[in-house]
Amino acid sequence: MAGLSRVEPKAMACAEMPNAFNRFRYRLHDRATARWSEPIRTPGRRLSAWASMMLADHGFIRLFHPNRHRITPQMVRSAQPAPHDLKWARGAGIRTIINLRGGTIYGSTALEREACERLGLAYEIFVIYSRAAPTRAQIHGLAALYQRVEKPVLIHCKSGSDRAGLAATLWMIFVEGQSVAEASKQLSLRFGHVRQGKTGILDAFFESYLADNAREPIEFLQWVDTVYDPDALERSFHAGFWGNLLVDKIFRRE
Repeated sequence: MAGLSRVEPKAMACAEMPNAFNRFRYRLHDRATARWSEPIRTPGRRLSAWASMMLADHGFIRLFHPNRHRITPQMVRSAQPAPHDLKWARGAGIRTIINLRGGTIYGSTALEREACERLGLAYEIFVIYSRAAPTRAQIHGLAALYQRVEKPVLIHCKSGSDRAGLAATLWMIFVEGQSVAEASKQLSLRFGHVRQGKTGILDAFFESYLADNAREPIEFLQWVDTVYDPDALERSFHAGFWGNLLVDKIFRRE
C-alpha cells in the first residue's frame, strides 16, 4: 500500500495535466469569443482587432495571397477577407458573404461582421470542417443555404483551400448542376488544397461517391442519405505524414 501511495499522486497529476490544459484553452477560447462577439466601439479595440487578424490569424499572408477566385458569375471563393476585400466584393457585385469558419476567436470576424453591415452585404455563418468527413446535415444545410441566399456570393474559410473547396464543390453540384467528378476539381492544389494530409478526407468523400456510382448509378443526394457512412469513411482514411506536416505545421491550416 505504501508503494501505491507514492505512485498514485504522480499518476493522478499526469492524468490531470491534460484536463487542466484543456480547461485553460477553453477559458481562453471563451474569453476571445466573448470579446470579438461585441461591436468594435473604441480605437483601441479596433487596433487590437487588426492586430489579432494580421498576426494571430495570419492575415499578413493574405495581404499578398487572398486566394480569391471567381469560379462562376454567381460565386467567388477566397481566404478570410479583410475589410478592404469586402469593399472589393461589394464593388464586384457580391451580395452575400458565407463564412465557413464560425466562431469569433479572432478580430477578423468582428471586422468582417462590421464591414458587411457597413457595406450592405448579407452575412451568413455556416460551420464546416477541413479534417472530418462532412455530415449529412452539413451537406443538406449547404444545399438549402445556397437556395436561400441572395446571389452572387463570396464563400470563404481561413485559407480558401479546404473548407472553401468543399463548399465550392457542393455549390457547383447543387447550383451549377455540374457532375461530381467535374465539381470536385475545386479541391485542387491550384487553390492550395493538399490531399495528402488530413484534409484529404474531403477528396475521399467525393471519391467514395464516384466509386459507388460507378458500380451502381445513384443520384448524389440519394447516396448521401442512403449509402454514405461518415464514420466508416473516417476509419478507412489515412493521411500521410508529410502531408500532415505541410498542412498542420507549415501552412498552419485550421
